[in-house]
Amino acid sequence: MLADLVNRSQPLASDARVLVLGGGYSGGHLTRLLRALGTSVRCSRRSLSSPGADLVFDSTAGLIPTSSDLDGITHVLSTIPPTTEGHDPVLTHLGSQLKERSLTWVGYLSTTGVYGDQQGRWVSEDDPANPGQPRSQRRYACEQAWLDSGLPVQILRLPGIYGPGRSVLDSLRAGKARRILKADQVFCRIHVDDIAGACLHLMHQAAAGPGPAIVNVSDDRPAAPQDLLQYGAALLNCKLPDEEPFELASHSMSAMARSFWSENRRVRNTLLCQQLGYALLHPDFKAGLQDCLRQESQSCS
Repeated sequence: MLADLVNRSQPLASDARVLVLGGGYSGGHLTRLLRALGTSVRCSRRSLSSPGADLVFDSTAGLIPTSSDLDGITHVLSTIPPTTEGHDPVLTHLGSQLKERSLTWVGYLSTTGVYGDQQGRWVSEDDPANPGQPRSQRRYACEQAWLDSGLPVQILRLPGIYGPGRSVLDSLRAGKARRILKADQVFCRIHVDDIAGACLHLMHQAAAGPGPAIVNVSDDRPAAPQDLLQYGAALLNCKLPDEEPFELASHSMSAMARSFWSENRRVRNTLLCQQLGYALLHPDFKAGLQDCLRQESQSCS
């Protein structure tokens, strides 16, 4: 819960000015955390009418922040995805202006999909990237562009993102959940609270100098999807959907869904949680789903 994150967090230095490029689910959560802590933050959306928007960034429409929008900025987080050609819109349109600023930290939200299929093996930041899916190949190309930019960049590699309004609880309530069984298949996850918390933690650490270039931001417990469904159904006291063997279910899956199921890996968070000292607010899916239910219950009361 954001309130729990606020209570255990410290604001950045009084002269810090944060720019969040892409204030959607993850970027918007960080923006709300920083504002709750009293840290100066500006957030871009595709429209000024979108929640939390201070300025507009929509490269497809030619709407780009001005130089004055970047004045005084000390920290930047980009959540904006690659173009279909694999180029990074932020570097393309704002890269030269960012290089002119005295930035302490730049974060780029990427994906653990760049590790490719590992047949269930554990991977860490020391393992080479081997993206198998086109979307992951585009992300990896953007990672390399950021790392070659000369900016003080940290790449944050994220697995599946969940949180209030975006979890298995929602698909169970809507009757859209599918209990698909595939032997030895696991997925890794991260609660949106811990994305925001990890970003703030790394911003604080950057005050002492550059940190590791790549950091996995994943929880402690890779898990089979049916385990989440079973736990979510127990929380909601609802019936589980019928089991479906993957071999049959795959015929009715979208191409995107099949691509997710074609890869299997366990992502280590040792660097973030042990070496860099970040304490997960939701270390596994059980803690995270309990939080989702608590937040959603409060929003309805």
